[in-house]
Formats: sequence, structure tokens, C-alpha cells
Amino acid sequence: QFDADRDAVLARARLAGVWRIVNPGIDLHHSRQAIALAERYPEVYAAVGIHPNSTNHFNRATLDQLRALAAHPKVVAIGEIGLDYYWKQVEPAVQAAAFRSQLALAAEVGLPVIIHNRDAHEDVAAILREWVDDPLTRRSPLMTRPFCGVLHAYSGDLALAEEAYGWNFVLSLGGPVTFTNARTLHQLVPRLRLNRLMLETEAPYLTPHPHRGQRNEPAHVALVCEQIARLTGQPAATVAATTGEVACQFFGWNDGFAGEVQPDDRSVLA
Repeated sequence: QFDADRDAVLARARLAGVWRIVNPGIDLHHSRQAIALAERYPEVYAAVGIHPNSTNHFNRATLDQLRALAAHPKVVAIGEIGLDYYWKQVEPAVQAAAFRSQLALAAEVGLPVIIHNRDAHEDVAAILREWVDDPLTRRSPLMTRPFCGVLHAYSGDLALAEEAYGWNFVLSLGGPVTFTNARTLHQLVPRLRLNRLMLETEAPYLTPHPHRGQRNEPAHVALVCEQIARLTGQPAATVAATTGEVACQFFGWNDGFAGEVQPDDRSVLA
């Protein structure tokens, strides 16, 4: 979706104050593409994983290839992984087996997980409880990181959010928080912990208002920031700085950004 104007998209992102971008994989092919983009652009990073809707042919060879990809220095997470009961493309048991295998891989390699959860709150929570309590996970270098996972495109309730904090997880919000009919989400946002929140776009999907119906892109994360600021009564600069710091801790960007792109004085969105 960005082949024709990728450099322009990245230029707009820089102008919006977006100085780091993470592309999650949805299968082996797209994980490799994400790594190739990360090698090409200094501000771009990759996550590698098999999305639940892509798990029909998941096997040990798939896991071995993911392990090899995860060793790349610009791979910062395992994801997207999880469960999706909306599309009904893959049997739940198949999704769950791939989910558990990739969670185990994340513990093995010490990378945080990006969790996809659509209409599967109870089963996702049950599997994550098992994983967090597993002795192998507890001995993992992942447990020495500030955070071990994110529930991306968060659509759960406050109870699930509070439990996720107990797992040392964070939440992320994107375009839907700007939708005028997302009243439940609007009521939830002020009750979430800002210091456990990241911002996202889900580009090219879930484009925020007022650009709904158009292709989404990283620059639009600034609109997500502005809406969260309105909902929480915080200055947008505070939301940007706090969620940007969470992202830096989550993805292990502890040495500051050493590439060519630097954050401007408007935001530190990641």
C-alpha cells in the first residue's frame, strides 16, 4: 500500500513528530518485508510473528524460521500474535497452538509480544495467564525488561486492563479512539494508566477521524495523541512524552535514537 510513495509517507511522519516506527509481521513473508524496510530506513523497526488468521500452516519449521528472523538486530518484538474469532478463518485450537508456541519463543529470545485480540478476550487472557506463570517464562530474560507485552488496538474493559498491568503488559490505542461512535472507549480512556499506554496507527487500516475511509499512515498517530489528550484532560505534549517513553522502554530503545531522524520539539511519538 505504500510502495508508490513510501518516502513521502515517512517525510510526513517526521513532520508530525513521529521518529520511530515499528512494523509487525503477520506471516513469514511480511515479517521478512518488515525487516527489509527496517534495514532500509533508520527510523523503522520490525516485529516478527504469525497473525492468528495466518496460522493454518503453522508448524515447527515456521517457528524455526521465526527464531532466525528474531535474531536480526532491528527486530524489537514478536508479533502480531494472538487470537481472532471475528473472521473465523482458522480453527480456534489451531490459533491457540500457534499462539502458545510463539509466546514460548518470545520468552526464549527475550523479546516482548504484540498481542492481537479480536472477540477473544477470555481465551487470550487465559493463555497469557498461563504464559506469565510458566516457570520457563519467569526465568526468561524477558522478565528483566520494563514490559513484556502489549495488548494492541485495545478493545477490552477496565478489568482486563488492570489484569494486564499485573502481567507487566501495556495497552495501545489507535484510530478507533477518535471515532465519534466509540463511546465506550471514550469512557474507558480516562480510567487507563497513561504510563502504561502506547499509541499506534495500524496503518494502512483504522484511519482516525477526520480521515476515515482513506489509507492510514504513521503521521496520523498525532491525531490519536490529540484525542487521548482531550479525553484525559492532559496536554497533548504530556501524552506524547509519556507514551513515547513507554514505547522506548517497551522496545528497548534505551540509548536514544542514533539515526538521522530526530524528534522535533512538538512530540516524541513512537
